[in-house]
Amino acid sequence: QVQLVESGGGLVQPGGSLRLSCAASGLTFVLYSMGWYRQAPGKQRELVATVTSGGSTYYVDSVKGRFSISRDNAVNSMYLQMNTLKSEDTAVYYCHTNTLQRDFWGQGTQVTVSA
Repeated sequence: QVQLVESGGGLVQPGGSLRLSCAASGLTFVLYSMGWYRQAPGKQRELVATVTSGGSTYYVDSVKGRFSISRDNAVNSMYLQMNTLKSEDTAVYYCHTNTLQRDFWGQGTQVTVSA
């Protein structure tokens, strides 16, 4: 059974930084693309960034230049380094993967950017 567990969220002031982690189990991690999504109150869940098995990355325009996605296949983990955080980055952040045409999600970690 695939399990994804996020950690690293919290309260940070505008301009600050946070690093999210996603620990994966139950899959051959190195084979699959991974991604971070987020959902703000009253809004739909949106894609933030992805990293392929080969290390290629994608970012939504609103986080380009501020966020960095990475993975460590040796420890089955993915990360999201978030810098220069803004109030509009406030959301629950979810780890995601798709294996054998099934979507798997973590439980989410809250990120709140507020003075």
